[in-house]
Amino acid sequence: MPTYAYTARDMTGKIINGSIEAANEREVAALLGEKSLFPSKVAPAGNASGRSLFGKRKTVKGQVMATFYGQLASLLRSGVPMIRSLNVLGEQATDPVLGEIIRDIRSRVEDGEGIGVSMARYPGVFSDMAVNMVRAGTEGGFLEDALERVSTFTELQEDLKGRTISALAYPVFLFSVGSVVITGLLVFFVPKFDTMFDRLRQKGEMPWYTETLLAFSTILQSYGWLILLALAGLAVFLKMQLASDKGKELVDRTKLRVPVLGDILMNLAVARFCRVLGTLLGNGVPILKSLEISRSAAANRLLSQSIANATENIRGGESLAMPLRTSGYFPPSVVEMISVGEESNSLEKVLPEIADSLEKRTFRRLDLFVRLLEPMMLLVMAFFVLAVVLALLVPVLKSSTSL
Repeated sequence: MPTYAYTARDMTGKIINGSIEAANEREVAALLGEKSLFPSKVAPAGNASGRSLFGKRKTVKGQVMATFYGQLASLLRSGVPMIRSLNVLGEQATDPVLGEIIRDIRSRVEDGEGIGVSMARYPGVFSDMAVNMVRAGTEGGFLEDALERVSTFTELQEDLKGRTISALAYPVFLFSVGSVVITGLLVFFVPKFDTMFDRLRQKGEMPWYTETLLAFSTILQSYGWLILLALAGLAVFLKMQLASDKGKELVDRTKLRVPVLGDILMNLAVARFCRVLGTLLGNGVPILKSLEISRSAAANRLLSQSIANATENIRGGESLAMPLRTSGYFPPSVVEMISVGEESNSLEKVLPEIADSLEKRTFRRLDLFVRLLEPMMLLVMAFFVLAVVLALLVPVLKSSTSL
């Protein structure tokens, strides 16, 4: 039998590299699953490049996934066997990508592979939280409940994402339109006034701000394409730099320092962490594994590092609340509620309540921030347009009075 090299995580989130003999990659995944290992890469031994076990990453909309989890839970609760349930959902799937994935999972389940192992093959579709909750539900005999909770959680996250995008859509639209209008004025409208002001320029009566505006307009008109190429190159360079670990950490740190918006983003990240951790603990996933998954769900490296420190505290038999308090990223009220939840052994119930409360408060602040942002952007646009008009109007008035 061929030998395969693999990279996997154990129940505590520790990365493990090794090799194993198996007939194919499917058997490797099954053998690792029996050892409570979650594979991320599998490749024939000796293949230096390595190939992802999951192949090309595919994605499906979150709302579609929430519907899938809910329907699968309903079918299983009604007594429909797993393979038949997957067959029904695969046939009626409106998303072609999801339909293909469900059919592949069904065939693997028919061959004896666990549904959690099959789902883990598609990390772009099934999140770590969903995979681990399904694994816990399968092993603990509460798969239907686990799927329903995943469905509810996914719907809440999609609602949160949708509300955030809709709140910021209009300010982004205003900024885009304003940028196009001002650029159009500078490139097509302002240059027509250049020859009109030659007389004032000869007399030395040309206002400095008008001269600056005309010079900037000439640069845009003559070298606009070079500026666009330079900006595109800068964007590519920044994208490459920000893709590194240091770049991502810098972005996360910068986002949190933005006045008002930084607090909003941090509170949303904390709420996301609390909801994922509470959902996992409520479905029987061990706390160390739950912290590892919820750490990545926070989507902020600074917060993630604080959670990693808390994980080390848990391994040492200490509390979760203390390192979260010392990190400075968690609001004191949240830390106190977590501490109370630990003391009363009801952390899995307290954490979703924290998430609900934080999201409500944060969305009130986000709504207020957006309401203030819209008139501010209108004022900024009006200021630039007025500056252009005045820079052109003052010399015209001077020319008319000097005649």
